[in-house]
Amino acid sequence: MTVLITVWGASPGVGKSTLCAGLSRWLVDEGLRVDHFREEEILTRTQFAAVAEEFKATGAVDLGTLIATTAEFVDSVLATGDDVVIADALVPFVPTLLAMGHSEETIDAFVTDLTEVLAPVCPVMVFLDGNAEAALSRAARREGERWLDSYVEKLARYEVSPPVTDVASAVHYLLRERAVTLGTVGRKNWGLVVIDSVDGLPPDEVLRVAQRGLKPWLGRPAPPE
Repeated sequence: MTVLITVWGASPGVGKSTLCAGLSRWLVDEGLRVDHFREEEILTRTQFAAVAEEFKATGAVDLGTLIATTAEFVDSVLATGDDVVIADALVPFVPTLLAMGHSEETIDAFVTDLTEVLAPVCPVMVFLDGNAEAALSRAARREGERWLDSYVEKLARYEVSPPVTDVASAVHYLLRERAVTLGTVGRKNWGLVVIDSVDGLPPDEVLRVAQRGLKPWLGRPAPPE
């Protein structure tokens, strides 16, 4: 059965993209057919064209569009016969829905529908947990001095709750985003692997922990403890 591994984290800068690349290389080396769905591809993948169009036109996306395009994506995965999809910050769309102002009740109902759509590809979330403030600082060092200001400004424009006006309030909001994401997924029939304190771990150790955590769904050899 195809497995969809979606990687999320407590904050930008926790190493989602690095982990996705590492998992993709590992699984390809194990002889599996892998589709690495990078975060920026949401606006260019054919199956998500309607999402890109709505977002560019209005800055928001209808929940029905997200469900329909995800169903198209699942169909395409099944048609190609890939063994694993590694998705960098794709489903379950919780941070996007919070940014669009949806309530937690609406998000929970949406993820119930989404879980049914994703059933043929066995969704498993790897959540990189850690100190959001430290992760933001790491992202700022990587992306340049203007990145953090731009990130705070973006959250402020979305009028998220609690409101964001500076780095401290951004960290406070990210705590809510983390709680809603983990809580919602935890109530559904998803696999869930939480890696704690990733801001204190080197990338190769994060990869090893993820490999061990994913073994029940992948059935592949994991590195020794």
